Amino acid sequence: MEREAQKARFLAAHGLADARRVKLAGDASTRVYERLTAPDGARLILMDQPPQAETQPCPPDATEAERLAAGYNAMSRLAAGRIEAFVTVAGWLREQGLSAPRIVAHDSLAGLAVLEDLGDDLFATKIAAGGDETPLYEAAVDVLARLHRAPPPARLDIDGESWPLLSYDRLALASGTDTFLEFWPPFAGLPAFDEAPVAQWRDLWAPVFARGEAGADAFAHRDYHAQNLLWLPERAGVARVGLLDFQDAVVAHPAWDLTHLLQDARRDVSPELEAAMLDRYLAARPHLDRDAFLADYRALAASNAARILGRVFARQALLGRTQYEAFMPRTWRYLERNLEDPRLAGLRAWFDRHVPPGARA
Repeated sequence: MEREAQKARFLAAHGLADARRVKLAGDASTRVYERLTAPDGARLILMDQPPQAETQPCPPDATEAERLAAGYNAMSRLAAGRIEAFVTVAGWLREQGLSAPRIVAHDSLAGLAVLEDLGDDLFATKIAAGGDETPLYEAAVDVLARLHRAPPPARLDIDGESWPLLSYDRLALASGTDTFLEFWPPFAGLPAFDEAPVAQWRDLWAPVFARGEAGADAFAHRDYHAQNLLWLPERAGVARVGLLDFQDAVVAHPAWDLTHLLQDARRDVSPELEAAMLDRYLAARPHLDRDAFLADYRALAASNAARILGRVFARQALLGRTQYEAFMPRTWRYLERNLEDPRLAGLRAWFDRHVPPGARA
């Protein structure tokens, strides 16, 4: 009840006391969104992210030992839902000519913000309704090519807030991928992995994470897929893609966001579309070494699939949110496709030995 009173005071302070409020469908995060309709018909979005709902984010100068002690958010360099992260990243994206929501009002200490409402035309919704997916994916790839033209700043200072853009380094990559070891066995009914396969797992992934860290020179949205992208056809060029849920942004390998977009755990992306979009991205960045980039893409996509299977899907299913089980077979298909790369033969053998087909949902 106190949180509701806090939200009502915040809205009243910004002239929205009489706005009609409708809660929007959520996900597994600690955020809650409401659509606001003002008496004059104007529509906005209320973001509610209680600051105490998550463990602390990673301090920019934290050592590896300090991050390990602080918990998953610090290890993985997640923003812990902080409003100041959303506000500053949104402002920076708009400065690049992209369509992130305008911030109407915010209170970082309270964990509240009022945002521009970019509408409901999610890529995933439009495609499910029969829309042509190709121009949507082309536009999404063009956004990434625009973002990756120049290194992002180390710190964002926008709208009276400051937030670091940290590197998605080896520890962050390993922290996510290692959750497969923790959550998949109890979900799949396997015995816990003992010391030897765990050590082998880490040895096999180590060069992948080293390449991911060495190539980390681009802004990464970090959750860049069809349910976080909106189609805004009244705008021009890359601004036609509305961006959501970017508060966990980091500086990462440029392949990282492509892995989310083109191996979307929540919808099928055909190998043909994936290949065409990778070609489009590489054509926009002709200075990249194509073979090296695609090798990194496959390796990082494999690590991301393992992360999603462990941290996102198995963990949520173990908490009783069984709807995530529907996405697991698709994610396994992506993982297995990536592991067909001969350079990942050791990892493919690890999965074949320790996670038999019957334990791959």
